[in-house]
Amino acid sequence: MTGVPASAAGGSSGAHGARGSAAPADGAASEVSGTASGPENGGRTPRGGKIAAAAVNQASVWNVANLLTMLRLVLVPGFVALMLANGGYDPAWRAVAWAAFAIAMITDLFDGHLARTYNLVTDFGKIADPIADKAIMGAALICLSALGDLPWWVTAVILGRELGITLLRFLVIRYGVIPASRGGKLKTLTQGVAVGMYVLALTGWLATLRFWVMAVAVVLTVVTGLDYVRQAIVLRRRGIAERAAALEEKEA
Repeated sequence: MTGVPASAAGGSSGAHGARGSAAPADGAASEVSGTASGPENGGRTPRGGKIAAAAVNQASVWNVANLLTMLRLVLVPGFVALMLANGGYDPAWRAVAWAAFAIAMITDLFDGHLARTYNLVTDFGKIADPIADKAIMGAALICLSALGDLPWWVTAVILGRELGITLLRFLVIRYGVIPASRGGKLKTLTQGVAVGMYVLALTGWLATLRFWVMAVAVVLTVVTGLDYVRQAIVLRRRGIAERAAALEEKEA
């Protein structure tokens, strides 16, 4: 489900924005200190201004987008405990575990939207958001496979794809960012629905339906993963060619 979260610029994960902004903090620091850095101060920010700026920057981490991300991180161990409660096969406990999983998936949508809309960019959000995305999905898949509800190869394919694409994005980030695709977003949605259905103790035609939803999720996982690899290769080649052209122009 989680795609390569958005924090990695594209994928499940590509839908999420960065968190918090430092610009307001700098302005607030000047107001608090009552002085401005400039030529008359030797280009240095007064000690009081630095302290105020540090305090504002620290407070900016506690914005609503980051709080939602923290909530997802806290939900992970709670979700695992609920999934494995009473042997892992109690329908009531599985229903509560599904509720925790659903909350995590919903907050995954909102924190990225809030961060982009209100410019809540922080380094914490950039790092924690993709970790939270993959943690809840990975915990759900591993628990399901450990309980025998989901084949281990399905878990390996999904988690391997997510981790591999995340690593690939970091490898080519010097050449540019791989944009999020509609296929990646559809993959994330399908994974979330499929895993959520497996978390619930479904029987009958619903159990059959969740099998096919998971099958679609696996296909989308593989297809979009290959597409990201293709995009990464094209991006790298284009970046190398542009650098070579710029170097030749500079030498000329």
